[in-house]
Amino acid sequence: MRILMAGASGFLGTRLVDLLVADGHQVTRLVRRRPRSPDERQWTPSAAQLDPALVAEADAVVNLAGAGVGDRRWNDRYKQLIRTSRVDTTSTLAITIAGLPAADRPEVLVNASAIGWYGNTGDRVVEEDAPAGEGFLADVARVWEAATRPAEDAGVRVVRLRTGLPLHRDGGLLKPQLLPFKLGIAGRLGSGRQWLPWISMTDWLNATTFLLARADLAGPVNVVGPAPVTNAEFTREFARQLHRPAIIPIPALALKVALGGFAQEALTSTRVLPGVLNRAAFTFRHPDLPTA
Repeated sequence: MRILMAGASGFLGTRLVDLLVADGHQVTRLVRRRPRSPDERQWTPSAAQLDPALVAEADAVVNLAGAGVGDRRWNDRYKQLIRTSRVDTTSTLAITIAGLPAADRPEVLVNASAIGWYGNTGDRVVEEDAPAGEGFLADVARVWEAATRPAEDAGVRVVRLRTGLPLHRDGGLLKPQLLPFKLGIAGRLGSGRQWLPWISMTDWLNATTFLLARADLAGPVNVVGPAPVTNAEFTREFARQLHRPAIIPIPALALKVALGGFAQEALTSTRVLPGVLNRAAFTFRHPDLPTA
């Protein structure tokens, strides 16, 4: 396929580009700066500027763009960036797709979203049919997903990737915790009873390419592993893998001092299952946390 991708330079995007190219697809990467390679094209999503011809040439559009949620302490300015970096890119792509003649529209828009959609579910298990929850990230996910609507209304298949917490040593959930765990100064967050919907990098990549190819699948898809764990369980398993103790719990108050507004989200419990992927008979390479 000819694939147009936004967010191709990010933690997930760089690995997805590598896999798609290795599988024989042609990937064109959208960048905000001046292009530096033949596979890059410039756009300005903050001003809703995108050449429609680029979209018309694509069989599929993938949008993974968005400022990192856990990259820095939250303040009002950074929270606004988290929101606009997702909504502006999604809206620009969806409106451009909808504005093309029907014969020129791509077959599918695969757009990032997140399990933040569900808010705090406590111990309650949820799948894709659950309504949006409450909180900042739930509000972001609601407007983020709504921004895909023009493409969907134009008859294009839209897949919304409600991604969990990716596991990879170079980023996601593991990288910021690797050093303190290796030093033996880590432990559960708060009570440790909150549920973590993790996904291995291999399974995230395989699920995304699976959804690109499956013309019968659309709408929200929970891209999470089939066996969520609590933060306490995650802590014990991560420490076991590193052969280190993890006996120093981090109190909720300390998290709030260190992380600001993000602390509440870090303590949120989201017990999510991959309902769509399970029903579509997707095979997880890493069905549980130890194998991941």
